[in-house]
Amino acid sequence: MRIAEFGLRIENGMTMDITNLMTPAFLVDLPKLKTNIRNMKERARLHGVCLRPHVKTHKTAEIARMQTPQEASGITVSTLAEARFFQKAGFDNITYAFPITPNKMAEAAELTGRMKHFHILIDQLETVLAVEAYGRDNNVCFSVFLKIDCGYHRAGVDPSTAESIQLAKQMHASQHIIFRGILTHAGHSYHCRNPEEIIMIARQERDVMVEFADRLKQHGLACETISVGSTPTAIHAPGWQGISEIRPGNYAFFDKFQSDIGSCRLEEAAATVLTTVVANYPQRHQMLIDAGALALSKDPGAVHLDDEIVYGAIPGYPHLKLFDISQEHGLITSEASIACDDFPVGSLLQIIPNHSCLTAALFPKYHVVEGNRVVDEWRPMRGW
Repeated sequence: MRIAEFGLRIENGMTMDITNLMTPAFLVDLPKLKTNIRNMKERARLHGVCLRPHVKTHKTAEIARMQTPQEASGITVSTLAEARFFQKAGFDNITYAFPITPNKMAEAAELTGRMKHFHILIDQLETVLAVEAYGRDNNVCFSVFLKIDCGYHRAGVDPSTAESIQLAKQMHASQHIIFRGILTHAGHSYHCRNPEEIIMIARQERDVMVEFADRLKQHGLACETISVGSTPTAIHAPGWQGISEIRPGNYAFFDKFQSDIGSCRLEEAAATVLTTVVANYPQRHQMLIDAGALALSKDPGAVHLDDEIVYGAIPGYPHLKLFDISQEHGLITSEASIACDDFPVGSLLQIIPNHSCLTAALFPKYHVVEGNRVVDEWRPMRGW
């Protein structure tokens, strides 16, 4: 999208419009963000599951508060730094959705003491032993999920094995572990090509978890919570019978990748990078922008759908391809000549990134916009 009409806001007694923003800048479209959040809340409500959004996408207290009702403000984080940040922001029900390691036990124990609910993940016997030892030596009882592999094959126990049942039994029997239930992430939904394939993965995700919970029940182990997650499956799952909660995250912003695999329409993407045209090269059908890898990341997008790698979409200009980026530079090209008069040096473009989570993490602040009017500024937490 090229910026043609610019809104104003008052800041410190001075008027400011979007052309005053230093580029590259990260923009959050507030109406689109609110719509995306509202739609996911409604899906969860209609299907009778709790929504525990993954806040790693945006890492801001402002958006997390929009995603959660005050009376049930459970969220998911991916780092202990995020857990600290959101605990200080008033959230007291947090799942740290990354398998805990022994060197993080002291910090996990501290967070456990500060919150009403702080949940950690385990999928290794060695980690169970480390948690038990730390709990015994420090008089701490940890709330723990068993991480299940539902087909993604990144992390989690194989639910078909006897060892997975034995690990759950050991957790359940421990005096220093509260066995909270089972948790999975259908990350392989990102390998899908269309909504029909995503629906198949969503059914697999649900079936694997419900069947494993039934096996645990046969061994006398009750699952208080059965938790699943991923934005594609959360968007397309036909139902979550037997599931307690869902943990999507990217849905707040969406991005080009989600649009490519059919999780959203491109116009629903709420996050864009504002960039400036630096130079035009009509002889080679190219122009240079000031958004490179440090503004967009080098996530290649849905390459399983198309071997042509581009680093984002330029809404309104489908013929323009952001085909090459280096640290601070981006090169846009077109099969036909680019009308330099339409994109003069100094003009602005908005780019929908391939992966909004990675792109957002590159910026120290977000400019919140309604249309082209800047209405607020949010600062995400950063680090580990």
